[in-house]
Amino acid sequence: MPRPKTYSEEDVAERAMHRFWRHGYQGSAISDLVEATGVNRHGLYSSFGDKQGLFRAAAAHYTDQVVTPAFAKVEAPGAGLAEIRAYFEDQIRLAEDAGLPGPGCLMANAMTETGPHDPEVATLVLAHMERLAAGFRNALSETVPAKDRWREARLLMISAQGLWSVSRMAEDATPLRDYVDCLMSRYEGWAS
Repeated sequence: MPRPKTYSEEDVAERAMHRFWRHGYQGSAISDLVEATGVNRHGLYSSFGDKQGLFRAAAAHYTDQVVTPAFAKVEAPGAGLAEIRAYFEDQIRLAEDAGLPGPGCLMANAMTETGPHDPEVATLVLAHMERLAAGFRNALSETVPAKDRWREARLLMISAQGLWSVSRMAEDATPLRDYVDCLMSRYEGWAS
C-alpha cells in the first residue's frame, strides 16, 4: 500500500515557483527542486510526472497567485489609464520591497530562457502575453481609438515584459519609473 502524501501539491508548486522564478528552468536541477520543496524525487515525480510537469504547476500557481491579482485592475470593467499606471507602480513597489535587483516576471524569464526551445513552455508564455495584451486593451478602451487598441495593447504588453526583465538588473527603481512615465505620457497625451 502506498504511503499517504505528507505534503500539499499547492505548497510544493509555490516553493517550486519561487525556485524557478529566481533561478530559471535550466538553473533548477531536480536536486535543487527537492531542496526547495522539501519533497524527495520520488514524491515530485509521483505528483508532477517530471520537471516540466512541476514547472507547469508552478506557472499555474504563479498565474493564480501573482498575475491575476496584479492584473485585476486593468481587466476590470471601466479600467483606464490610472489602472495601467497603478499596475506598473504596484509591480515596481513589490520589486523594491523584495529587493532590487529582483526576480523579474516568471513568464518573461521563461520566454527568453526556455520558450524558444520548448513548445509547451512557449504555449504557456504566449497565453500569458495574450492575457496581458487583452487586459491592456480593456484599459485603453476609453483613450485609444478602436482601430489602434490591439497594437497599443501589445506595445504595453511588450513594454511590461521588458520592464520586468530590466528589473532583474536594476539596482534601484528610478529607471523603471522613468520608463513608465515616458510610456504613460504617450497615452495621457492621447487622452487630452
